[in-house]
Amino acid sequence: QVQLVESGGGLVQAGDSLRLSCAASGRTFGSLGMAWFRQAPGKERAIVAAISWNSVMTTYTDSVKGRFTISRDNVENTVYLQMNSLKPEDTAVYYCAAAPGLPTTVPRYSYWGRGTQVTVSS
Repeated sequence: QVQLVESGGGLVQAGDSLRLSCAASGRTFGSLGMAWFRQAPGKERAIVAAISWNSVMTTYTDSVKGRFTISRDNVENTVYLQMNSLKPEDTAVYYCAAAPGLPTTVPRYSYWGRGTQVTVSS
């Protein structure tokens, strides 16, 4: 079992930066792929970025490439999402998720946090 708790969201202006953190508990964290998803009002939850258990592989949705960076610390059991050059369209609830492998779709993820709100004003 893995419990995930996100933090670091907030209200920022366009062009600002934020770093989201996801603290995980459970012995299997180091063996799981981790991902950040986001869900804007009226839209489906969609992947933002994912990272393999050993940080060798990462993947990003096209709209955040070059602006967002996912990373993890398997000693601290934490995964991060560094978000730079934020845009109003990045406004959403951001969720941390964990699963074996490195899937990119919602149904493949077994463990979810409750989310943290990111709001970017223009």
